[in-house]
Amino acid sequence: MPRPRTVSPAFTLGLFAAWALHDAEEVASGPSCIRENVPVLRERFPQLPEYIWEFMAAFDDREFRAALAVMALIVGAVAVSGYRSGGHSAFFQSTLDGFGPHGLPHLAQAAAVRGCTPGSATSAGVGGRRGGAYGAARRGRFAPVGVMVPVDGPAAATVCSRT
Repeated sequence: MPRPRTVSPAFTLGLFAAWALHDAEEVASGPSCIRENVPVLRERFPQLPEYIWEFMAAFDDREFRAALAVMALIVGAVAVSGYRSGGHSAFFQSTLDGFGPHGLPHLAQAAAVRGCTPGSATSAGVGGRRGGAYGAARRGRFAPVGVMVPVDGPAAATVCSRT
């Protein structure tokens, strides 16, 4: 017998929309921001090895966009998994757990350059420390209706490190 749908399809599929908004910001500002900030960061952090600066200076727009396309496929699969399971899917929930913490490096980058960096403008509202709107809704909506499944730390950490 299928599980009753306890989470709105708009919420589960909305994860993809939130991710798309976040990554649209990264596409719009990512490559140029990196190139512009390398000299500033190099001066601010002279203790870092030269290979880091060489890697950042050689940043390739095509590789960046290809990586985001791969992530679109993954996050799309996550959203569909959440939709089909009514939010019960461990795949959906562990990704949701990783979506919020994934924003912390964006905010740290913004602090390092003392300005806006790719992904930082949408990280607090969309992702944020505990998943932003999605993390709050997960805790507020899922727990009372018994949808939350146990998500182990390594699963959420794996998703977080891949986003």
